[in-house]
Amino acid sequence: MDERGRTPLGRRAFRSREEFAAAHSAREEDIATVRRFADRTGLYIERVEPARRVVTASGTAARLSGAFGVRLRRRGRGRLAYWETDVPPEIPPELTGIVRGVFGLDTRPMLRPHFRRSAKPNAATSYAIPTVGAAYGFPSSMNGSGVTIGLLEFGGGYSDADLSQYFSSIGVPIPSVTAVGVGGGSNAPTGNPNGPDAEVELDIEMAGALAPGAEIVVYFAPNRARGFVDALTTAIHDAIHHPSILSISWGGAEPSWTPQGLTALEDAADDGAEMGVTILAASGDQGASDGEPGGARAVDFPASSPYVVGCGGTRLTLSGSTIVSEVVWNDLAEGAGATGGGVSEDFPRPSYQADANVPPAPNGFAGRGVPDVAADADPDTGYSIVVDGASTIIGGTSAAAPLWAALFARFIQALGAPIGYVNPLLYSPPLSSGFREITRGNNDGYSAGPGWNPCTGLGSPEGSKLLSDLLS
Repeated sequence: MDERGRTPLGRRAFRSREEFAAAHSAREEDIATVRRFADRTGLYIERVEPARRVVTASGTAARLSGAFGVRLRRRGRGRLAYWETDVPPEIPPELTGIVRGVFGLDTRPMLRPHFRRSAKPNAATSYAIPTVGAAYGFPSSMNGSGVTIGLLEFGGGYSDADLSQYFSSIGVPIPSVTAVGVGGGSNAPTGNPNGPDAEVELDIEMAGALAPGAEIVVYFAPNRARGFVDALTTAIHDAIHHPSILSISWGGAEPSWTPQGLTALEDAADDGAEMGVTILAASGDQGASDGEPGGARAVDFPASSPYVVGCGGTRLTLSGSTIVSEVVWNDLAEGAGATGGGVSEDFPRPSYQADANVPPAPNGFAGRGVPDVAADADPDTGYSIVVDGASTIIGGTSAAAPLWAALFARFIQALGAPIGYVNPLLYSPPLSSGFREITRGNNDGYSAGPGWNPCTGLGSPEGSKLLSDLLS
């Protein structure tokens, strides 16, 4: 629910979570209207969370179907069973202007992790994560101390033994890692190193290796639209752990999201902007199509949200910790993926991209360009990590998001304050020297070039230069 309108772009003053709740919690009269609707339709109110503007209700399939104008069907068997709806749920007339979206009826898995393994592992080059951080100029006098990084995960898990093995191998103290279950999710390692465990442990090990002083909080939620909404709103409004950075390595092509889903998640990101939370998301690993049928061009959400820093992928060649070359990651011909990127057909071009030469979307819409930034993501120049007890090499734009999250953690430590909604700053001229432009390569739909481009955005980081620009 939302009663406050849109957040202005470019905010630099932030509210505490307590101040935000006092100003923008759901109104009592709106909650009362929802309760009356539940009573009329035979639903049971389980929980009311005014700060998150969420009311949780339950009922039989027949009552839920009647209340929201859908037909619920049970699909699959056993642990793979799920509910699906024939159409998106309707917001009843009496709740119009009060309820922004209805979630939890359709429980189909919809989120993809954006990690990749090499198609030719015997020929792949692997880098230690701290080596890549040094190549990207991460300021060495900071380690993220005093900052909390939140990671959103939708399956799998991690083990303390894996983290101990990994951080011991790179000579870095094990960071503080806390698991938070959301909506029935939990830290539940599958034991399959090719499954979601790889995503979870890549995210933790990347963030922890590059910001070992930071607190890492991992929010586990079910892989469905409601799980995404619950995880994001829980993390943003978390008054216990207070994350100032959120990294998301999961997503789906924009056309796979309902308008209600896009709106709810955009509202949550908007909340984060007001509370000084910086949100980063991987731009996807299937090139300019993001896996859409027939190769139609599409961008990945939530990276396409104007309130999120979209993170694309490169192929990085190092000599020691010196960059020899860096080009767009594209291994689609070998079946190993490519960086996502392009132009949104759902979100209009934000003002901070007005001078970025963003091309029209495939349908001609003047949309938001994706990504904003980039980092090494090619699994053939991937990262050495530990998953389910074994050392392995992994890439994907999943790696780029927590890498940038760790860099921002160092920035926040140096600044002594949250950065928050950073997108307008990234596109401002004073910060232009802090990016290494990627001018070669393509993602099978768009080509790289000077300045911003729909493959690698503004480029990969020159960390110390970016920090110097922020400090000025």
